[in-house]
Amino acid sequence: MAKTKAAPVRTCPVAAFQKMISGKYKLRIVWDLKDGPRRYGEIRSGLLRGASGSAEITPRVLSRELKALTESGLIDRKDFGEVPPKVEYRLTRKGKSFVPVVAAIREWGERHLGEAAALADAAE
Repeated sequence: MAKTKAAPVRTCPVAAFQKMISGKYKLRIVWDLKDGPRRYGEIRSGLLRGASGSAEITPRVLSRELKALTESGLIDRKDFGEVPPKVEYRLTRKGKSFVPVVAAIREWGERHLGEAAALADAAE
Protein backbone atom coordinates (compact mmCIF):
# COMPACT_ATOMS: atom_id res chain seq x y z
CA MET A 1 0.00 0.00 0.00
CA ALA A 2 1.47 3.36 -1.06
CA LYS A 3 1.71 6.22 1.38
CA THR A 4 -0.16 9.33 0.38
CA LYS A 5 1.18 12.76 1.15
CA ALA A 6 -0.97 14.82 3.43
CA ALA A 7 -2.34 17.95 1.81
CA PRO A 8 -0.64 21.12 3.06
CA VAL A 9 -2.59 22.82 5.80
CA ARG A 10 -4.02 26.08 4.55
CA THR A 11 -4.27 28.96 6.94
CA CYS A 12 -6.97 31.54 6.53
CA PRO A 13 -5.19 34.76 5.43
CA VAL A 14 -7.44 36.87 7.65
CA ALA A 15 -6.68 34.72 10.71
CA ALA A 16 -2.95 34.75 9.91
CA PHE A 17 -3.04 38.55 9.51
CA GLN A 18 -4.94 38.96 12.77
CA LYS A 19 -2.39 36.82 14.61
CA MET A 20 0.51 38.80 13.12
CA ILE A 21 -0.84 42.19 14.17
CA SER A 22 -2.48 41.19 17.45
CA GLY A 23 -1.17 43.20 20.34
CA LYS A 24 -1.93 46.54 21.82
CA TYR A 25 0.76 48.59 20.08
CA LYS A 26 1.84 46.83 16.86
CA LEU A 27 -0.22 48.89 14.42
CA ARG A 28 0.81 52.12 16.11
CA ILE A 29 4.50 51.12 16.03
CA VAL A 30 4.31 50.40 12.30
CA TRP A 31 2.53 53.72 11.75
CA ASP A 32 5.19 55.57 13.77
CA LEU A 33 8.00 53.97 11.75
CA LYS A 34 6.50 55.00 8.39
CA ASP A 35 8.43 58.28 8.59
CA GLY A 36 11.79 56.60 9.10
CA PRO A 37 13.94 54.79 11.67
CA ARG A 38 13.28 55.39 15.35
CA ARG A 39 15.11 54.49 18.52
CA TYR A 40 13.39 52.64 21.37
CA GLY A 41 12.78 55.83 23.38
CA GLU A 42 11.34 57.65 20.37
CA ILE A 43 8.92 54.79 19.71
CA ARG A 44 7.91 54.75 23.36
CA SER A 45 7.35 58.54 23.39
CA GLY A 46 5.26 58.32 20.23
CA LEU A 47 3.05 55.65 21.78
CA LEU A 48 2.61 57.65 24.97
CA ARG A 49 1.51 60.76 23.03
CA GLY A 50 -1.45 58.94 21.49
CA ALA A 51 -2.35 56.84 24.52
CA SER A 52 -5.80 57.24 25.99
CA GLY A 53 -6.22 56.04 29.53
CA SER A 54 -2.68 54.70 29.70
CA ALA A 55 0.07 56.92 31.00
CA GLU A 56 2.69 54.18 30.98
CA ILE A 57 3.90 51.52 28.60
CA THR A 58 6.04 48.98 30.36
CA PRO A 59 9.43 48.28 28.81
CA ARG A 60 8.63 44.57 28.85
CA VAL A 61 5.45 45.02 26.78
CA LEU A 62 7.11 47.37 24.27
CA SER A 63 10.11 45.06 23.91
CA ARG A 64 7.78 42.10 23.34
CA GLU A 65 5.86 43.98 20.63
CA LEU A 66 9.08 45.07 18.90
CA LYS A 67 10.45 41.53 19.01
CA ALA A 68 7.23 40.10 17.55
CA LEU A 69 7.24 42.68 14.73
CA THR A 70 10.87 41.81 14.02
CA GLU A 71 10.10 38.08 13.96
CA SER A 72 7.17 38.64 11.59
CA GLY A 73 9.47 40.52 9.21
CA LEU A 74 7.67 43.86 9.43
CA ILE A 75 10.51 45.72 11.13
CA ASP A 76 14.26 45.42 11.33
CA ARG A 77 16.38 45.99 14.44
CA LYS A 78 19.80 47.54 13.94
CA ASP A 79 22.22 47.40 16.86
CA PHE A 80 25.09 49.85 16.45
CA GLY A 81 27.23 48.01 19.04
CA GLU A 82 27.98 51.18 20.97
CA VAL A 83 28.16 52.04 24.65
CA PRO A 84 25.70 53.31 25.74
CA PRO A 85 23.64 50.99 23.55
CA LYS A 86 22.18 52.46 20.38
CA VAL A 87 19.47 50.46 18.62
CA GLU A 88 17.21 51.61 15.79
CA TYR A 89 14.05 50.07 14.41
CA ARG A 90 12.92 50.57 10.81
CA LEU A 91 10.32 49.13 8.49
CA THR A 92 11.39 46.35 6.16
CA ARG A 93 10.07 46.16 2.58
CA LYS A 94 7.26 43.97 3.94
CA GLY A 95 6.57 46.54 6.67
CA LYS A 96 6.45 49.39 4.15
CA SER A 97 3.93 47.44 2.09
CA PHE A 98 1.78 47.27 5.24
CA VAL A 99 1.63 51.08 5.75
CA PRO A 100 -1.25 51.61 3.24
CA VAL A 101 -3.28 49.00 5.15
CA VAL A 102 -2.74 50.88 8.42
CA ALA A 103 -3.55 54.16 6.63
CA ALA A 104 -6.85 52.67 5.44
CA ILE A 105 -7.67 51.55 9.00
CA ARG A 106 -6.82 55.04 10.26
CA GLU A 107 -9.03 56.71 7.62
CA TRP A 108 -11.90 54.35 8.42
CA GLY A 109 -11.52 55.17 12.12
CA GLU A 110 -11.54 58.91 11.45
CA ARG A 111 -14.73 58.60 9.39
CA HIS A 112 -16.69 56.14 11.46
CA LEU A 113 -15.36 56.35 15.01
CA GLY A 114 -15.29 60.14 14.99
CA GLU A 115 -18.94 59.98 13.95
CA ALA A 116 -19.81 57.68 16.86
CA ALA A 117 -18.03 59.97 19.35
CA ALA A 118 -19.91 63.02 18.00
CA LEU A 119 -23.23 61.15 18.27
CA ALA A 120 -22.47 60.09 21.85
CA ASP A 121 -21.62 63.70 22.78
CA ALA A 122 -24.83 64.96 21.17
CA ALA A 123 -26.91 62.40 23.07
CA GLU A 124 -25.70 63.68 26.46
